[in-house]
Amino acid sequence: MSARDEALLAEVAALLQDDAHGDHPLHEALRRLYHHHLAQRERLERMIAIADGFQQGAQEDLHATRQQLERQQQRQRKLSRIADRFQDFLLERNQELEDASGLDPLTGLFNRRRLDEQLVTLVSRAIRHDRPLSLAIIDIDHFKGINDRYGHAAGDRALVALAGALTNTLRGDDLCGRWGGEEFLVVLPDTRLDQAESLLVRLGERLRHLDLALDDAHRPTTVTASIGVAEHRPAEAYQDTIRRADQALLSAKGEGRDRTRRAS
Repeated sequence: MSARDEALLAEVAALLQDDAHGDHPLHEALRRLYHHHLAQRERLERMIAIADGFQQGAQEDLHATRQQLERQQQRQRKLSRIADRFQDFLLERNQELEDASGLDPLTGLFNRRRLDEQLVTLVSRAIRHDRPLSLAIIDIDHFKGINDRYGHAAGDRALVALAGALTNTLRGDDLCGRWGGEEFLVVLPDTRLDQAESLLVRLGERLRHLDLALDDAHRPTTVTASIGVAEHRPAEAYQDTIRRADQALLSAKGEGRDRTRRAS
């Protein structure tokens, strides 16, 4: 209520309390109107107080709700970060398991399963781009004699050394894996049969001069290898290319070992 209204009410109250106006014909009506106004004002003030209380309560509830929402969002962000890290962890573990499952545990080379997977990709690529691809099977000659003379532990060390020599001798895009026992499979992308044969002859020479260091007396321990190589034909499955390389390997062995033979 404004100061002007308050002054008017005070003036009316003074008139009603003045006995000089008690007999005035409008005195009773003015008294009722005055008290009716006071009652209305009191009711209005209660309603305003209730509204103020409700508004304050609503603001407090809204503030509490916002705080609760922020805490929930923080928890959700934290859970999301944990979930992301856990997912990354699982992906890394899965990749490690996948890598481990595709490697030969002794030599660290691709195992037969991984070689099969790689061959599918490389042969498809060679056909798609009309590029040559050659496969070779390398068999270490008389490897049983290594095991018999020096023991299987020494034989394992020899296989590791041979695998290292193969890896270091081959080109960057070539693949080498352990095909089984003392046999290795070599995949030579973008390589024609004559190029592959020359490369494998040099590889056989490298293996022939590799000292496996198995002799306690430090005498050189060397081995030779028989190698069969075939170039993939676009119309054949890669398994048939391997089969032809294996036939060439048998020819190399049949001719006295320690040599490279190409498939027809």
